[in-house]
Amino acid sequence: MNEMSAPTIDMKLEVVVLPVSDVGRAAEFYRQLGWRVDADIVKGDFRILQFTPPGSPCSIIFGTGLTPSPPGSAQFLHLIVSDIEAARDELIAHGVEASEVFHDASGGTNRFDPNVRASGPDPARRSYASFLTFRDPDGNGWLLQEITKRLPGRIDSNTTTFTSATDLASAMRRASVAHGEHEKRIGAADPNWADWYAAFVVAEQAGKPPPS
Repeated sequence: MNEMSAPTIDMKLEVVVLPVSDVGRAAEFYRQLGWRVDADIVKGDFRILQFTPPGSPCSIIFGTGLTPSPPGSAQFLHLIVSDIEAARDELIAHGVEASEVFHDASGGTNRFDPNVRASGPDPARRSYASFLTFRDPDGNGWLLQEITKRLPGRIDSNTTTFTSATDLASAMRRASVAHGEHEKRIGAADPNWADWYAAFVVAEQAGKPPPS
């Protein structure tokens, strides 16, 4: 088999189609979540809506006769958050029946098998290892995964972006804790703390070691 060349054209996931049975009910649910309504098009008996979760580059659409998939058959749609417990509190405040926060009892990151789930966030609060779930009225299943540090190569190391002030604030709080440990190691106050914070945030998002 010939080795395939690396792709040269960006392919960005733009939208996911959700199979629903009642378009109006689904619209009310996702509107209640606080997701942005990008489109709500009605033409006779046809209706299509597009919603975007806060901070997400990818949207969902659903409507009348859009997909042959049975309503509720979309499962394990991943939403990434920087604070799983705060995200659960927000879901509940919006009237969503969210599961408890859980982790993989074996120490891995298996969020698909209910038999390996243990209550609470990952004990070491490792990135990628804490989860919760919820469903829309049709049973389409969403999974929230806490990610604070990306795997190496997952994010362009030359690009650091935050889609909300909340995510940036969370990153700065983690930098603050890490910087406290840094000052303990050097045995003195660090006058260049702002530079250290910036280097930590960039390294964390790119999955690289923190500054020394």
